[in-house]
Amino acid sequence: MSIFFRTACALALAAAPAVALAEYPEKPVNFIIPFPPGDLEDVLTRMIAEDFQEEYGVAAAVINRPSDSGPFPGAVQMTSAAPDGYTIGSFVVDIPVVGPQLGIPALDPNPFEPLGIFLTYPFVIATSADAPYSSMEELAAYAQDNSVVLGHFGSFVLPTQATFAAAKEMGFEWGAEASADALDCNSLASGDFDVINTTIQQILPCLDSVKILASVTEAPIAIAPDAPTLGSIAPELDISLWNGLFVLKDTPADVREKIIAVARKTMASERAQNLSKETGALIYWMDADDATKRIEKDIAVTNTINEMIAE
Repeated sequence: MSIFFRTACALALAAAPAVALAEYPEKPVNFIIPFPPGDLEDVLTRMIAEDFQEEYGVAAAVINRPSDSGPFPGAVQMTSAAPDGYTIGSFVVDIPVVGPQLGIPALDPNPFEPLGIFLTYPFVIATSADAPYSSMEELAAYAQDNSVVLGHFGSFVLPTQATFAAAKEMGFEWGAEASADALDCNSLASGDFDVINTTIQQILPCLDSVKILASVTEAPIAIAPDAPTLGSIAPELDISLWNGLFVLKDTPADVREKIIAVARKTMASERAQNLSKETGALIYWMDADDATKRIEKDIAVTNTINEMIAE
């Protein structure tokens, strides 16, 4: 090929009009939830998807990927997607905090970055109204000479871990503990458990007949504003079960901003805030920088909890 021909081709390419890149979003977007439908993260993510579809005119679907192994398999499936914003994770705190510690190759190192956090589940430590203790301090004193049985949703759920660590910190031991699928009014009324670590939605029907010893949240719950947070009782246990939106690393900044704009608007909406009033959930929008700092803090707190439990 002659130098003249190569030069002519180069000039022709330079003169050709640039091909415009498609503006995001141009095709359907999927929000991945590694849990079954129906819980708070599912309801709120569906609100975001509806608003996203209305804002940008493309289909936005919520895909539930539950597993008997918890949220991790669903998150692993997302790692095979392209970092283009068309696959968005709606993930609980365990994914970025616990996932990398479990040795799951696809999650270690953490392949995700937060767009923001939008939900804190209203976990509480509750007991019957007629229990001979009304605070965590009184519970600790009572448990010195009496067996107290704790019910929870699983030993490795962060609020359960924090509740175990609280006993260590306050100098008492649970007489027994067990997990249950449902921890509600009947769990206490039947005498199956003396104390339960559950979400406040589960005990709303009998709120007048229970006492909330503490909330495992970063701020007091509106439905039970007088209940102290566990972190205010033991600062090293300042952790909560939250949910946020995540994308894969290398997702373009302008794509992230479009997703964030919708999610922020959704969380401030009347329907989202009404859900907060009805359920006691903390619903808000925490931006990416603060979410990253929160993840770093939660990793440190989780390490502390693990050390306390192991003692």
